[in-house]
Amino acid sequence: MVCFRFPSMDHSQLLPNLFRTEYSKIVAVLCGRFGFHQIEMAEDIVSEAFLKAAETWGLKGIPDNPRAWLYQVARNRTKDYFRRESVFREKVQPDLKQEMERLDPEEIDLSESNIRDSLLQMLYALCLPELPVASQLALALRYLGGFSVEEIANALMGNVGTIEKRLFRAREKLRALRPDLTQFPNQELKNRLPQVLAFLYLLFNEGYFSTHNAQKVRLDLCREATRLGLILLDSPVTNTPSTNALMALFCFHASRFEARTDAEGNQVLYADQDPADWNHELIRRGRYYLRRATPDQGVSRYHLEAAIAHWHTCMEVPAEKRWEEILHLYNRLLQVEYSPMAALNRTYALGQVQGKEVALKEALKINLVKHPLFHSLLAELYLEMDAEKCLEHLGKAIELSSSEADRELLAKKEQRWRAEGKLK
Repeated sequence: MVCFRFPSMDHSQLLPNLFRTEYSKIVAVLCGRFGFHQIEMAEDIVSEAFLKAAETWGLKGIPDNPRAWLYQVARNRTKDYFRRESVFREKVQPDLKQEMERLDPEEIDLSESNIRDSLLQMLYALCLPELPVASQLALALRYLGGFSVEEIANALMGNVGTIEKRLFRAREKLRALRPDLTQFPNQELKNRLPQVLAFLYLLFNEGYFSTHNAQKVRLDLCREATRLGLILLDSPVTNTPSTNALMALFCFHASRFEARTDAEGNQVLYADQDPADWNHELIRRGRYYLRRATPDQGVSRYHLEAAIAHWHTCMEVPAEKRWEEILHLYNRLLQVEYSPMAALNRTYALGQVQGKEVALKEALKINLVKHPLFHSLLAELYLEMDAEKCLEHLGKAIELSSSEADRELLAKKEQRWRAEGKLK
């Protein structure tokens, strides 16, 4: 089991953090019990439970077991809902009374094992092949990650209006399909696994590379992605080389959680981190999963990204050798699955191996002119070559950054370069 050392939670953040972790669990259990066509009912019940918590806890204080309190309120709200519905159906739609009696809310099981099974069932139900991949990811972020529409828009690089329409159409499609959340043939599990892994990858990255929150690393999202990944590893059908490779990637990244910020909460770049602050148990776990990820056929992007992350932890290896291996892996990654961001990262590695002039020529070919990391890298490459262009791109990086922490880091970088005499 992968363990993280999470900072203590302050009471003002208790309810938001519980919403992030418990919303998806209760929704998944209710949908597993009553069917996905009851998704709006499930959302309403969970929202009412959290509204009740906000009202009650503010007056009477936080209960000894907040999670159990929420679960009990959700059960009670479900019973109330079905009691009202039963009266309505009996008077207006008597032919549906039998269906209401079959859906007995007394049987709601919020045990850890049923929550785990319900989340896995929901995870697969949201990855129906009849839905576009973008819709699958939006639904999964909403119902398994507990994301707001604004957060989904940020994670998927879309706008709020588009995401709202996408979620509405996807929900209507799922209502029409009425997926069975209780039965998944093994072959269907295997067929949907790539979409499931893509969601977990996106969820972890949204936490690790958070851009819309003042907290640079959102541990709750990383923890949720890891938890769902461990559920996949518990099943022999989904315990595949790609799943293990993804878990290895999560472990290697998570091993540097605490080193990414200093005592004042300021962001610390990889090059400035103290390896003694890394979680070496997670590094060992990452290597364990990477060994278990030996592919049956070709390597996946997760294998290559995990291997890149692994080399970043190998401080006993000379830097020249590490960067050569990382560059080689990025070359392979771009062949397996090209992305502008991977190309940008590969350019940084290229600069470490072959020098800034070679890297600069490659960087200027990448179409990421609206991304702050593109301009941040160009500023690095122009440093000590062209001070005017260096400052120009550093300014663009600051302007395009949506995170205050990133803007502060870039401003401090300029101050350090001036103090070191690299900007003249």
